Amino acid sequence: MGMMKLFRIRGGVHPQGRKSLSADQPIRDVPLPDLLHVPLQQHAGQPAEAVVKKGDLVLKGQVIAVGQGRISAPVHAPTSGTVVGLGRYTAPHPSGLPGRTITIRPDGKDAWADLPSPMDPFECEPGVIAKRVAESGIVGMGGAAFPSAVKLDLGRRFDLHTLIINGAECEPYLTCDDRLMREHPDEIVDGVRIMAHALGVERIVIAVEGNKPLAIRALAHASKDVSTIMIQEVPARYPMGSEKHLTQTLIGKETPARGLTAEIGVVVHNVATAMAVRDAVRFGRPLISRVVTVSGEGISNPGNFRTPIGTPVRHLIDHAGGLRGEPARLLLGGPMMGQPLADMKAPIVKGTNGILALADLPPTVAQNPCIRCASCVDACPCGLVPLEMSAAIRKEDMARATHLGLMDCIGCGSCAYVCPSSIPLVQYFNYAKGKITKQQRAEHKQMETKRLAEARTERMERVQREKREAMAQRKAAQTRTKPERSETQQDQDGEEVSA
Repeated sequence: MGMMKLFRIRGGVHPQGRKSLSADQPIRDVPLPDLLHVPLQQHAGQPAEAVVKKGDLVLKGQVIAVGQGRISAPVHAPTSGTVVGLGRYTAPHPSGLPGRTITIRPDGKDAWADLPSPMDPFECEPGVIAKRVAESGIVGMGGAAFPSAVKLDLGRRFDLHTLIINGAECEPYLTCDDRLMREHPDEIVDGVRIMAHALGVERIVIAVEGNKPLAIRALAHASKDVSTIMIQEVPARYPMGSEKHLTQTLIGKETPARGLTAEIGVVVHNVATAMAVRDAVRFGRPLISRVVTVSGEGISNPGNFRTPIGTPVRHLIDHAGGLRGEPARLLLGGPMMGQPLADMKAPIVKGTNGILALADLPPTVAQNPCIRCASCVDACPCGLVPLEMSAAIRKEDMARATHLGLMDCIGCGSCAYVCPSSIPLVQYFNYAKGKITKQQRAEHKQMETKRLAEARTERMERVQREKREAMAQRKAAQTRTKPERSETQQDQDGEEVSA
């Protein structure tokens, strides 16, 4: 158990945890559905590119789509079966729009493909570990879904000193990480040590909120013989699970605006990611399933379920006893940062940590004018001024909103949670970020078009210049050789006359 000095972070809120609905339920396995819908975009970065076609037979763990570029991740078959579809299917997104998806009909055999050979990570170079993690399709499982291999390779670019393992799980209702820490502490500790070896750091802090005493006890026992690991209890306060705020709490340093924690020597990974890394490195197993919390007052039997990637949400909810009537709202993720679930046909993906069915919502209150009470300013963990940012956004003044720190907003929702005027501040900020991103893409496209046009003009001018130079050289050569031929002819004529 750690005894670090903790540093206070500003802002944050204390919403009702409601974790008791599922926290004491052991992890259960979900049976395979009739069809698995595996999206090609279930990670940050570029979507994967399919390498199978309709009618192909695939084995469990087989690569069915390869990553595109550095910020991407491959996708693997969650079980053995037949590819019955390769097209567009409902995506786990608030819009409910379809995305590129590989649909597999399981054959019931659950037969594994040939996996990479097991390896001893502590006999390997760090780059070998990162490569294995990349090939296994592992992404951050706390929700961000950023390719983990990229973060494990940061030791090459930054002077790192600490690996923080995020076991805070600060969102209400969610308990999947809590159950993993209770049930698989040895595997998590092993994965943590592998990550530290890949990063080249010797200081490891596993941070767990104080409302998870059994998880803290299990990890402390599993790591008792590992001197480099410290299990640190942190305050149960939202959004303690934000990697920048967790880092500040433990290290006492702020991450530069729009920067990486690696810039101050720290890398943060989730506890579930640590276990996935252990499975990939030690046994060659790719990321093809994850533990998902299914909870809320609208679920008959809330719990935590080990779920194959691609399982439809409806199948998972049915396995949790089904819905208790019509829910007031279905969410992907937690109630603070989660997104509305448009369709229960949507599949579970690598970043899905929770499915919530909320039976009751607070009475709908009409949005009132801002009374400038500054409650949002006090609650903002990033030190921003949400009331001024939202005022600028309402005027479509995106430049001012950006100047006020819009792009530093982590979208935690603390400001909207405390707003007495019920102003949907997070929606304003998400709208503005989307609009700015769209503008930036348009500007980038315009600049790229201009660059290509200028490059083409330059290329055509170069070709014309080379043609003119070549023509001038030929003319010059002709000019030099013509008098010589004339003099030779005159000499020949003179000889003929003399004869």
